[in-house]
Amino acid sequence: MLHITTPSKTGKLNGIPPINTSVLNNKFCSKMRDSDAVCNECYASRIEQRYTNLHLAIEKNDTVLSDSIIPIQYLPIFNNLAIRFHSLGELINTTHLHNFLNIAEKNPQVIFSLWSKRKDIINKVLSKRAKPINFILIYSTTLIDKISKLPKYFNKVFSVHSKGSQAAINCHGACKTCMLCYSHNDTIYINEIVK
Repeated sequence: MLHITTPSKTGKLNGIPPINTSVLNNKFCSKMRDSDAVCNECYASRIEQRYTNLHLAIEKNDTVLSDSIIPIQYLPIFNNLAIRFHSLGELINTTHLHNFLNIAEKNPQVIFSLWSKRKDIINKVLSKRAKPINFILIYSTTLIDKISKLPKYFNKVFSVHSKGSQAAINCHGACKTCMLCYSHNDTIYINEIVK
């Protein structure tokens, strides 16, 4: 029913499975790619265009996650330490976020981290519903070389910087050995060099 992307054996997400949706079909993503936002450097769109089978698999997640609330018995159960919501993709609507929150509630032993620029969807849902303790919400800053303030309901801010930036870069590679984005800690601002 829900496609879980196989985690890469190398690179940043080695060992952390992501649940993805298509950036090519997401109207918000398309609009952002045509702006001066970091999204005009979108690596996810390049990956989806290059790997057709991946695109077709995560495209199905668009429908599964955004059309209706998934019944609890059909939500996946995980044995992983951490799961990433959207190494590719962005929230589509409030139903999509409710489904992610329900997955986290069904798996209290797993940390789930979601990167999003969709403060509108986050505010609408979390003003009426509590966020589970194992759900870490990370605001993705829109512009390169700009660090945003921590928005309401978010735990962290993730910003992308150009080479030569004076920002304190603290995202260096392998997530499973770092875990800054996958744990409650004192680090609020996470900075990475643009890919």
